[in-house]
Amino acid sequence: MTVAIASTTVPGTTATKKKVNFANLGVGAAMNMFEVTTLGQPFEVIKTHLAANRQDSIATAFKKIYQRGGLSGFYQGMIPWAWIEASTKGAVLIFAASEIEYVAKGSGVSPFAAGLIGGMGGGLAQAYTTMGFCTFMKTVEITRHKAVGGAAEVSTFAVARDIFKREGIMGINKGVNAVALRQCTNWGSRLGLSRLAEETIRNFRGIDAGSPLTAWEKIAASAIGGGLSIWNQPIEVIRKMTIANCARWIWQTNGLKGFYRGSVPRFGLGMWQTICMVAGGDALKKLVNEKYGKN
Repeated sequence: MTVAIASTTVPGTTATKKKVNFANLGVGAAMNMFEVTTLGQPFEVIKTHLAANRQDSIATAFKKIYQRGGLSGFYQGMIPWAWIEASTKGAVLIFAASEIEYVAKGSGVSPFAAGLIGGMGGGLAQAYTTMGFCTFMKTVEITRHKAVGGAAEVSTFAVARDIFKREGIMGINKGVNAVALRQCTNWGSRLGLSRLAEETIRNFRGIDAGSPLTAWEKIAASAIGGGLSIWNQPIEVIRKMTIANCARWIWQTNGLKGFYRGSVPRFGLGMWQTICMVAGGDALKKLVNEKYGKN
């Protein structure tokens, strides 16, 4: 069976669809699994630690995480929750964003706008379909030691079960709307800015709109798009909080800089995720299409 997925187009060209095998939908899952298994999870652990322990510096966070579990401490929550989340949300993102981006391009908008709209739709789709429970479980795994005075005897499932008993399904999915807002702005910004960076590189080199970029140029464009998308860090900070007036509390206690707590690891995470999912995703989709001849 085949499904239509949008191919990447540039100004001056007509948006076309390629028929690809369902195996090609695994591109998103494969790239997201690669991302989280390499640098993604360590960045995520550091970022989550800084959000949960607002008094700690990055150096202190590194020290505490290492003391907690050595190098494996930086991969807390990866198996199975980060893998489950990555393998599902990656496929949803690539599929949904590609389809929406294709429709947007067909309406005559620029590649930047199409990427922005496609990324926003893909981010919303992955948040509401796959991320609520898995993100909750990952966060519990990374922060559960706080529930027992710094020890880690309580299992992830025990903490999750306790929260479910007290708060029900709403407790498990607490913050899912904030996750959706974060993912919407994350991938809208990342994909849109990456497409804009690709256009800028083409213009700088003076090459035709339809000319492909080199692998390093695609990586550079994705790194720019991912890095600049750090602007929505306040959404990430607020998502980690559980008090009603968290924004006011952050402002009163830490000022503006409080909304950007954990920006450094998230900057690295954003760059790495975008390189994997945009540059890597485009390259792997092309490779799969050529291998199976489903163009």
